[in-house]
Amino acid sequence: MHTLDSVEVDGIELAYRVWGLAGDPPVLLLHGLGEGGVDWLTVAPRLATGRRVYALDMRGHGTSDWPGDYALETVRDEVAGFLAVLGLDAVTVIGHSYGGVVGCLLAQRHPRLVERLVLEDAPPLLPQDPPLPVPPRPEGRLVFDWAMKTQFTEARNAPDPGWTEGLSGITAPTLVIGGGPASHIPQRLLADMAERIPDCRLVTIDAGHLVHQRCPDEFLAAVEAFLEP
Repeated sequence: MHTLDSVEVDGIELAYRVWGLAGDPPVLLLHGLGEGGVDWLTVAPRLATGRRVYALDMRGHGTSDWPGDYALETVRDEVAGFLAVLGLDAVTVIGHSYGGVVGCLLAQRHPRLVERLVLEDAPPLLPQDPPLPVPPRPEGRLVFDWAMKTQFTEARNAPDPGWTEGLSGITAPTLVIGGGPASHIPQRLLADMAERIPDCRLVTIDAGHLVHQRCPDEFLAAVEAFLEP
């Protein structure tokens, strides 16, 4: 069982789900682009054994507000604001894909907030050559703001060099989980990212990009081993 709730951070309403007992060590789950907190339903209850697990709908997704501005720095600082409103610090952050990018930037900018960091098949922020095409909006109703997709594509094509340089300044012990050759994320770039983070281990689970969905047992085993004291 889990509960649904929302908080306001600098005028933006953010929805989230929560599992586990208040007072247990906190874990924050950050979803991939176009997803939401619901994306973690297969693994969150199991992570919540002895932990308080929060699955956030980041801005532009799900039932959180869709304000139209999705600069990565804005999303990063809003996640920090979310933790502040809930009175949380020293959390374990687990981010999939886009959520891993946000978690990575959070660990760089707000190191006291991130005790441990898990990056699941997150795209390294390196200039894309050739540039990724900015896709047109599909027809019909969407569960996220398409401006999120276009702005993130633009950010990936021309990222701030400081985002990659900042990997060496991450102080949190970090686990990078790669999806193997079936993933569209080049695994050699994940290995390079892992080498740049001072205290980091790399695990590959041959599941493609959606590791926690397609291989939840293997994903949880890797995470649990990493989180063991």
